[in-house]
Amino acid sequence: MNVRITAVRQTVYPDLMAKYENPIVHTCDVREGQQWISVDGQCPEGMCPSAWSSMREFVEALARGEGDFFDGWMRNPNSAMISCNDGFRPFSFYIETIND
Repeated sequence: MNVRITAVRQTVYPDLMAKYENPIVHTCDVREGQQWISVDGQCPEGMCPSAWSSMREFVEALARGEGDFFDGWMRNPNSAMISCNDGFRPFSFYIETIND
């Protein structure tokens, strides 16, 4: 089963960045509304490796036809909302099975 991954929203914590992060030139290339398709639970081309590591298990489970995570957490049982592990500027991703 294929899984669509949609970048929904990024949250930025400037106070935490100022307090804890070393200045960096390049951060995240993901943009709100950007989409990828995972075929057979594989990492889609162009997907951020850090984001993928946060969602991989959920994408793989959905690709196997599993779902209903945490007993009814999501309105659509064949989906999940997962955030990447960047503590300063996390992105939330909506992942869902699609019929292609």
